[in-house]
Amino acid sequence: MIADPQIEANGRLRHLLSIEGLPRTTLVKILDRAEDMAREEQSGTKKLPLLHGRTVVNLFFEPSTRTRTTFELAAKRLSADVVNVQLATSSTTKGETLLDTLRTLESMRVDLFVVRHKASGAAAFFARHATPDVSILNAGDGQHEHPTQALLDMFTLRRHLNGRPFSDLRVAIIGDILHSRVARSDIHALHTLGCRDIRVVGPRTLVPDTFATLGATPYHDFARGVEGANVLMLLRLQRERMIGALLPSAGEFHADFGLTEERLHRLGPDVIFMHPGPINRGVELAGALAYEAPSRILDQVHNGIAVRMAVMAEILGAAR
Repeated sequence: MIADPQIEANGRLRHLLSIEGLPRTTLVKILDRAEDMAREEQSGTKKLPLLHGRTVVNLFFEPSTRTRTTFELAAKRLSADVVNVQLATSSTTKGETLLDTLRTLESMRVDLFVVRHKASGAAAFFARHATPDVSILNAGDGQHEHPTQALLDMFTLRRHLNGRPFSDLRVAIIGDILHSRVARSDIHALHTLGCRDIRVVGPRTLVPDTFATLGATPYHDFARGVEGANVLMLLRLQRERMIGALLPSAGEFHADFGLTEERLHRLGPDVIFMHPGPINRGVELAGALAYEAPSRILDQVHNGIAVRMAVMAEILGAAR
C-alpha cells in the first residue's frame, strides 16, 4: 500500500492535495479547529500568533478573487508573512518551468506554497519535488480537486446540521459536473463524513455516468434529481474549460436546470442552497435568490477564512 504523501508517519498533515483518501479523523480535526478559529474571531480577536515568522506564498497560475483573498486574509490573521506572486508578469511567461519556479522560491526560505493551476496534478507535482521543510496546499488544480472549498462547504453544512449527523443530508450537486473540481472534492468529503444520498444533476453532456463510480447518482432531469433533497450545491458553468458545443445556450441551461423562485418553493422550507462562486446570475440561479434565505453563499465565503486558517495551522504544525 502506497503511503499518502499528505500525511506524515506521525499522522501530521504535511500537504493538502486532495480530499480523496484523507481519513475522517483528519477532516473532523480540521473542522473542529476551524470552529476554534471562528470563535476567536467572534470574540473580537483580530490576529493569532500561531504562524509568526512563517512565510506563505500564494502561487496562482489561474485568476481568482475569493480563494486567493481568503487565503491571504487567513495567513495574515495567523501572523504569517504573505507573498502574492503575480504569475501574469512572472518568469513562467518567459518559459521558466514549474520545477524552476519551485526551486527559486524555495531558496527564499518559504514554508508553505498555496498553489492554483489549470493542470490537474500540478499541486501533487510540487509536493513530490518540494524539499522536506516545504509544504504544498492545493487551491484548485484543473478538473481534479479543490480541497479547501470542500472543507469550507462541509463546515457550512456541519453548522447547518447543528449536531445532527451528515447521514441526514440528501445532497443534489447541480450544473457543470464534468469540469468541476469542487464537485469531486465535495463528493469525497460528503462520503467520508457519512452522507449516503448524493446526486449529480445536469445535462448529459455535463454529467457523465462515470461519476457513479464516485458514489454519486447521475440525473439528467432537474425535478427528478432534486426530489426530496435538502441541500442544493449549484456549480458555475465553466465555459473557459469547455471544448465544443456542450450546451445549446446559457438561457436554455437556466430554463432546464437553473434554480428559480418557483423551483425553490416546490422543494419546501427545509432546503438550503450553496454556490462556490463566482455566480452567473440568470444561469445557475435567478439573481434575486443569490443572497436571500435559504442561501448559504455568503456563509461559505466567510467560513472560508476560518477553514483556511485551520488548514494552514495544521500543516505548519502550530499548537492549538
